[in-house]
Amino acid sequence: MQKKEKKELIGTEGKLLLDMIRRLNRRGATDHLLKLISKTHPADTAWVFRHLSELERNEVFNILAQTDQVGEFLSELDESVMVQLVENLTPQFMADVISEMASDDAADIIEALPDEFGAAIRAQMEQADREEVDELLQYHPETAGGLMSPDFMYLDEELSVGEAIAKVQKRSEEKEMVFYLYITFGDGKLAGVVSLRELLTNPPHRQLKNIMRENVISVTTDTDQEEVAHVISQYNILAVPVVDASYRLVGIVTVDDIIDVMREEATEAFLQMAGAGKDREILLKSTTENAILRAPWLFASWVGGVMALFIIGAFEKELAQVLALASFIPIVMGMGGNIATQSSTIVVRGIATGRINMDDFHKIVFKEMRVGIILGVLYGGFLGVLAYFGYAEPKLLGVVVGLSIFFSMAMAATIGTIIPLILKRFDIDAAIATGPFVTTAIDILGVLAYFMIAKFFLNL
Repeated sequence: MQKKEKKELIGTEGKLLLDMIRRLNRRGATDHLLKLISKTHPADTAWVFRHLSELERNEVFNILAQTDQVGEFLSELDESVMVQLVENLTPQFMADVISEMASDDAADIIEALPDEFGAAIRAQMEQADREEVDELLQYHPETAGGLMSPDFMYLDEELSVGEAIAKVQKRSEEKEMVFYLYITFGDGKLAGVVSLRELLTNPPHRQLKNIMRENVISVTTDTDQEEVAHVISQYNILAVPVVDASYRLVGIVTVDDIIDVMREEATEAFLQMAGAGKDREILLKSTTENAILRAPWLFASWVGGVMALFIIGAFEKELAQVLALASFIPIVMGMGGNIATQSSTIVVRGIATGRINMDDFHKIVFKEMRVGIILGVLYGGFLGVLAYFGYAEPKLLGVVVGLSIFFSMAMAATIGTIIPLILKRFDIDAAIATGPFVTTAIDILGVLAYFMIAKFFLNL
């Protein structure tokens, strides 16, 4: 089905739209609200819904459900908001809506709904539509099989260019991404690809097998979505074909779906690195749910603080002899934690973008260690001089502080690099190594090293 193009609203225009929808809804101006929604891009309507109250969402959605863009709108909504709205609808209504949607979007919506409601919707669908959606639901949602669309253009290699053009003209409105025409042989196995431009510039009598490119970049149904994103980004293509175990072409993953994947993965990684869980919709959660999600991650910081407390307490006698030592504890802990977070972030990002080769493990670690040493010498020197001129006694306080900063930063950069690389080696998400976990470990080791150096040089 060809979609009507609508102008997308951003920035101030989006805020004006939000105010207008709220005002028309309060006044009960249903006809005006219906016209406004019909002229608005579904993505902008979805943005508006994030900022409406639950009551406003239900009222406006009752009006929006009367338009033909309800399916596209639901596919643009945040998952939690979508589920909240859809649970109030009948399975028959949802079946009618989903039957008009692209199969991959329909599968995503059913996957997000409670099992019983999803099954009730599928029971109301036409057999052909249900089978198409069920085929997608058998794959994990975060793999190529779960992302792919089965509505793509494929042609047999024995067809001539003229016959292929006639098929494209007849069926292109129902298909996605007709810029690439995938060529098959036998029982649907992938043989090659022809661009629409190549098809139109070749004489009508030539066979497709004589003009196609045989080395097709493809992924399998169980390829992880991050790897699919990497393939599309690496080769600058608009879509990638998906094949099954027997190399039979079963679908394509388009760049618009991959952009969503990249955004979701980046959001999840940032949340984990900040120690705020990994729920991408955390802003839409209630205060209680938000606190529950973040509490376990903060536990690492709490444990680290308690351990640092015991370490400082163990050196109470030394602190009593040289009170000036207490002044430098925050900066020793802070500088180590900051450079550890920098190193971890650089490594995690490098792993995610494929710029880090795990075979260069030692090279990466030693590079970050050298960075830590250089910055440790720089800031250790600055702080050592400050301590020397700022405190007359003890005379070696500047040496203690300078060495502590140097050791803390060099060690932190090294550990902040090693931990994500080790986790990646064991196929564990490297993002969980950052945030509270790395910084807490560095704080403990940094303050311990600080007091040990002070005890040695100041004869405490």
